[in-house]
Amino acid sequence: IQWQPPPVEPRPAATLILLRETPAQSIQVLMVKRHQDIRFAGGAVVFPGGRVDATDHALADSHKGDAFKIAAIRETFEETGITIGRDAFAWFAHWTPPAGTPRRYATWFFACILKTDQVIAVDGFEIQNHEWIKPAEALTRHAAGEIDLAPPTWITLHQLALHEPTTALWQVLKDQPVRVYETRIRKDRDDRRIALWAEDAAYAGGEVDQAGPRHRLVLDPSGF
Repeated sequence: IQWQPPPVEPRPAATLILLRETPAQSIQVLMVKRHQDIRFAGGAVVFPGGRVDATDHALADSHKGDAFKIAAIRETFEETGITIGRDAFAWFAHWTPPAGTPRRYATWFFACILKTDQVIAVDGFEIQNHEWIKPAEALTRHAAGEIDLAPPTWITLHQLALHEPTTALWQVLKDQPVRVYETRIRKDRDDRRIALWAEDAAYAGGEVDQAGPRHRLVLDPSGF
């Protein structure tokens, strides 16, 4: 039996999905591109966010707030210059990567509607650039190989693309139970990597291609 190192304990993190509505009542989401040399998600197009640190917990203790929301607000400001209040948040998902991931972040996913335009300023190093984009367009560009998306980002964009206008999407994000994703990675008979989540027939084991319910994402190099 080959010895396997113990799984890395995931560090807490938070990300913020910033939404706005166009004059045509279409939804756009703010996405930023990370520098390709950054160790975590280098080169990927992501939502603003990062680790929850001791300062976030200290602020939460002194102001009876939520350290994860505070981290999302702080990271968003550091990466984009956008200032967000603590009240208009929807916590709608929580993601934990597979046990074998070298740098694991258990991430709280929040959403917020940006009511007024703000000047966006990225540092040009850790964050290379930014873009307001329709969720469906981001998925199309990923399928064409133009941008790199991690599975949690892809799934989130897919869910956002299902609802318009912003009021309808916001109602869904606020009212639905928080979706918890504890990812497991397997391979199918075609040697494709498959991300699996609870409720999938193969989540607990057995053949990936077995019959039964599906709750998965096929990580095909030609497009998810």
